[in-house]
Formats: sequence, C-alpha cells, structure tokens
Amino acid sequence: MRYISTRGTAPTLEFDDVLLSGLARDGGLYIPESWPTFSQEDLVRMSGMSYCDLAVEIIAPFMTGSAALNKLPQLIEAAYAGFGHPAVTPLRQLEGNLWLLELFHGPTLAFKDVALQLLGQLFEVVLEARDQRVTIVGATSGDTGSAAIEAVMGKARATLYMLHPKGRVSEVQRRQMTTVDAANIHNLAVAGTFDDCQDLVKAMFNDQAFRDRHNLAAVNSINWARVMAQIVYYFWAGLALGAPHRPVAFAVPTGNFGNVYAGYAARQMGLPIERLVVGSNHNDILTRFLDSGTMAMEGVSPSYSPSMDIQVSSNFERLLFDLLGRDGAAVTATMRQFREEGRFTLDPASLAQATALFQGVRFDDEETLAEIARRHTRDGELTDPHSAIAIAAARSTAKGSVCPLVALATAHPAKFPDAVEKATGLRPALPTRLADLLDRPEYALDVPADLAHLEGLIDDGDKVAQQGAPTI
Repeated sequence: MRYISTRGTAPTLEFDDVLLSGLARDGGLYIPESWPTFSQEDLVRMSGMSYCDLAVEIIAPFMTGSAALNKLPQLIEAAYAGFGHPAVTPLRQLEGNLWLLELFHGPTLAFKDVALQLLGQLFEVVLEARDQRVTIVGATSGDTGSAAIEAVMGKARATLYMLHPKGRVSEVQRRQMTTVDAANIHNLAVAGTFDDCQDLVKAMFNDQAFRDRHNLAAVNSINWARVMAQIVYYFWAGLALGAPHRPVAFAVPTGNFGNVYAGYAARQMGLPIERLVVGSNHNDILTRFLDSGTMAMEGVSPSYSPSMDIQVSSNFERLLFDLLGRDGAAVTATMRQFREEGRFTLDPASLAQATALFQGVRFDDEETLAEIARRHTRDGELTDPHSAIAIAAARSTAKGSVCPLVALATAHPAKFPDAVEKATGLRPALPTRLADLLDRPEYALDVPADLAHLEGLIDDGDKVAQQGAPTI
C-alpha cells in the first residue's frame, strides 16, 4: 500500500512514513494510491466478528510493509481495552429505521478516542523500530486534544504540543487537557479560533526547516491513520444492520470533515452506503457548499456545539481530490484560491458527484437544544449537542428512505453539561474516574496566534515544560 498527496508533488510514501509525516511536504494530505476493497463474500464473512477482529480485517490492508503490522491484533486489543462498553462502539435502535452509534465510550468520552488510542500504540511501535523521537503538534476544537493527550502521555519517544482556542471549548473539554501533569504534554491556549490553531499547525508543517529540526508528527485528522481507524465503525454498523444485503445511511455531525470522510472511504472499500448526511451548526460552511457548490468562509461564532465551530474543513481536500479527477495541480490551484479569496466554486458536474452521496443540513443552537429536550422527553436519555445534531439530521432526512439510517453519537453528554442542562434541566454527571476533574489544577500557557512565537516556544521547550502555575 502506497500513499499519494492530494496536491500531487510530494513523494509517494508507505504507511509508516505517512503515520509519522502527517501533512505532506507539498501542503497536501495523504490518501491511499488505490482503495483496498471487500467483496460481498468478504462482508458476509466479516459479519458477526467482534469489533477488534473486524478492525484487524479493515486496517491491515492499509499497513502493508509496516513495522507494526505483525503486532496489529495485539495493538488493537490494547487500544480498546479501556473502553467502557464491550462492543467498543455499541449500536442502539432509536425508532424504526433510525439508529444511534455510540462512539463515546473511550477514556476521554469522545469519538476521537477510537482513532487516537490506536494511533498512540502505532506511534510507539514504529518509533521503537526506527529508534526515533517525534514532536507532535496538534490543534483541537475540543475533543482531539484530550484524546491525543490520553494516547501519548508518558510515552518516551513523543512530546506533544496541543493548541486549543482559548475560551472556545467547554470547561470539561479544556480541563480534560489542562489537568494532565505529564512531562511530555504541553497545552497552549491560543488567542483565536480553531481555524487559527489549525492554520498554525499547518504552517509549522510547511516550515520545512522547523519540521525537520523537530521531526514533527501530527495527531489531527490530517494524519491518514486517524481516518483509517474511523473507517472500522462504519463497517461495524453497516454489517450489523444487514450489509451487504441491504444498504445503510449515516448522519454525521461534521466540522473538520474527517469523520464523515471515513464513511466515504468505507463506501469506496465496498460497504453499501446509500447516503452520508452532513450535520452542521450555524457555522455551516459545508451545508452551504452542498446547497450551492460554493465553499465560502464566513466568520466563526461560538455555539453550543463548539467542536463544529470551524470554517476550514481540512479533510474536505481529500474528497476534493476525487471530485477533481485526482488532479493534484487542480487541487493546489483550488486551495490557493480558497486561501487567497476565501471562496471557490465547484463545477456543476463535480458538485453533482458530491451531492449524489452527501447531503447537508443545518441546525442552530435553539434547534439543537430542542433535539436534546426531545430525546430526553421521549427516551429519558441525555444527549450532547453534537450527537443531537446528528440525530436531528437523521430524523429530518429519513422520510421516504427504507434503509437503516445511523446517527453518530460523538461525545458523552457530560462533556457539554451547560447545554444539556439548559435543554433538560438536568446536569449530566461525569463518570467516577473523572468526578474530581473540576477540582484538579490546570497547566497551560496563553499564547498569541503567532507562528514565530509558537515556533520559538517549541525551539525552547523548557519555557513550556517549566510553566508551573495555571494560566487559564
């Protein structure tokens, strides 16, 4: 298995190099040169497998030649051993053909654990085989940060700098990051939005001298291994609901496009997916694009679903690569226009190709709270605002469909207690292992959204390592 960049000029790499590289050197994102595919007979054979056994089947073809391939079954078992449900990602019926896939049973209560717990295991094995160290830089809109910290804290061969937008994540999300007191973990509270954080991370990767000096690695979904691990739960749900003998659809709360892109990848590999519904909050760039064909940046305003407060959906570039005929030069020109002008328009034929599979819907804060209240009244269940958008997206698009429609529940309600309490009058409790989270000391450094300043901090890592008192 070899990987190519969406912008066409970076070297073609094998899996271990992609794992450690993150962003391609031409600024693009790595994707498989060709998709591994499964026949109907393969899908029938995989039906009824445990989650871990299925993960081995789905992931192994992407890792040909990897130093970690022979250990993959053990690494997957270790990655999911700490999940709070034996099914790892349990599937629940809400009503009729509407289902809920719970992705929040990992150690940090969000879907990012599914990928990042495995990513941490893979990093350790590959770095050991190469006798190397990495400096990981990441940006988070809330959940990636804590999941990445959980995955790499205490690891001898990795140091992590995690950027989050100051004041734009929930208190629980923030404290899950900033209360970790580990020598290799550094939290940076950026004066700006998630898009600012993401731009800074990409700029560090595009500074080739800095990148090489620190052997930079990525944990954001720009790292192909993140997407790879997420493909598994689409197969898991699809097989449970009758694939390959009947199709299935998914509704995904979407900000950076990585989660829903994993569904697209599953379809490319042979899972019969009829439709992928993109659920947005009022920062609805993806819904507007699917409605009009124009991707246009607008200002980001805070919402009750902060993990979706994004205007630059990085993983969309991977889909754009296919929509533009896998033409790296065309992708480069389109993304340059987007950066310079804040917008681009897709040609009608390419847009039709996208909307044949993807459908976008938007829900503002009041509609999100209404869905949280509705589920509590109907089922007695508390729902986080991102999962509520997925359920509302599924419900609003389900009419006339005879195939199962799966809403992805991406976070535990206790991660967003203010929104849940506002909608239901009930404040969700944290699990016992996190019961004292709000009392733990915090360790973070306030920083400007300035590339030179951040690169200086990382060059002089002692400034962050010795930060001492909380600064948030």
